[in-house]
Amino acid sequence: MRAVLAAPPPTLLVIAKAPVPGRVKTRLTPSCSPEQAAALAEAALTDTLHTLATVPAGRRLLVLDGEPGRWLPPGWQVVPQCAGGLDERLAAAFTLAARLAPHAPALLVGMDTPQLPAAALAEPLSAVERTGVDAWYGPAADGGFWAFGLARPTEELARRLLLGVPMSTAGTGAALLERLARLDLTIRQLPLLTDVDTIRDAEQVAAEAPGSRFAARLRSSHATGEAAG
Repeated sequence: MRAVLAAPPPTLLVIAKAPVPGRVKTRLTPSCSPEQAAALAEAALTDTLHTLATVPAGRRLLVLDGEPGRWLPPGWQVVPQCAGGLDERLAAAFTLAARLAPHAPALLVGMDTPQLPAAALAEPLSAVERTGVDAWYGPAADGGFWAFGLARPTEELARRLLLGVPMSTAGTGAALLERLARLDLTIRQLPLLTDVDTIRDAEQVAAEAPGSRFAARLRSSHATGEAAG
């Protein structure tokens, strides 16, 4: 009898900036001070890392611009982001995942969706559910994407899909979907989520996940602002 090979567990990646005042979540100011914005970024990143720690995976990589801090939970391997635009850094992250685990799918998430439930990834990435899937796509409400994954990542495929895609625009997601369609890849859609960019986004996300670290930090920031006023 021929042995049936088990499907390899996925590689999970989070791409993030270290939460340093003045370098992260600058669109939250002046509603928040740079220090408050950085604290919110830290809370969002911490929520994301803890959530993904509960999703079954073979590897968990934090692709970081900056230095890790006390917010980093155990179980994550920190690797530095490469130089270049976001499209180049995303492609490089998939290339690294493919080198570390050549036969495993890889899924990358940003640091801006602390409301993300683990089930939104655990089920689609399970061995049964990923049969026949070539890519995972998580649309963001602003027209971008909060998650992107490849069932069989390679450097060539990642570069073909990502290099040259205009990032941080209302058309980012559409451009990526067009490239996926051009290569005739089967896509599994993930839930629509709101990225935290503005204070209005932050308030919406906190309302969706009231028990999160992010929501608690936002409540604290509002209380501090009211006291200062």
